[in-house]
Amino acid sequence: MNAKEKSLVGKAAVITGAGRGIGRAIALAYAQNGASVVCAARTQKDIDEVVREIQTDGGTALAIQTDVTDLNAVTQLFRKAAEHFGSVDILVINAGINKDRNLVEESEPQNWFETVNVNLIGAYNCAYSAIPYMKQRGGKIITIGSGVGHKGRQGSSAYACSKAGLWMLTRVLAQELSKFKISVNELIPGPVNTTMDNDSKDSVFKIDGEWVKEPEDVTPLALFLASQPEIGPTAQSFSLMRRDN
Repeated sequence: MNAKEKSLVGKAAVITGAGRGIGRAIALAYAQNGASVVCAARTQKDIDEVVREIQTDGGTALAIQTDVTDLNAVTQLFRKAAEHFGSVDILVINAGINKDRNLVEESEPQNWFETVNVNLIGAYNCAYSAIPYMKQRGGKIITIGSGVGHKGRQGSSAYACSKAGLWMLTRVLAQELSKFKISVNELIPGPVNTTMDNDSKDSVFKIDGEWVKEPEDVTPLALFLASQPEIGPTAQSFSLMRRDN
């Protein structure tokens, strides 16, 4: 791929949950398409490995250990990103967990609270901290949502509620930021073969007849959303689901 074909040259992207799974795949894809990438996650070792892979391939990347539920840490993430690369043009809000998989009456309150805290409050922290930098020259915010956040699913109340809130946050942000040439859209991957939680080897929602993707299968849509023009789509939900589940 030559420089003319790289759609994200001159852009700086911050990706949360970039140490593994979908976040890792998007970080690699953005770097391959010319973006300078900030990889953020709670586990330093994971993002260091992603940065090394990007740099080995000739790309530019920076690893910043960040807990998205800590507003001070997130504030520092975007300050460091802007100082290092000169701007924040793309934000992928990807960090997410699903700690409670029980019916509401059987749920563990602490796991329920933690899921909402990471998936929704963490997303707010990222958007809140990124906006002052993105307003300087516009940009793209991409939230990694879920069909469960649109339709619900029994036994997944914490995850469903957090993703429903994330979808509404996406729409509100789009309304608030359009005048600053910042578009905000949701990407729904559908089932992906990845480990969401450290304590779970199988975090994929199994749906009969649905395409279970690899993380790399999500990157074409992530690239599409990051490379749209200033007047491109906003407040929209883009899904890789094969059918209406």
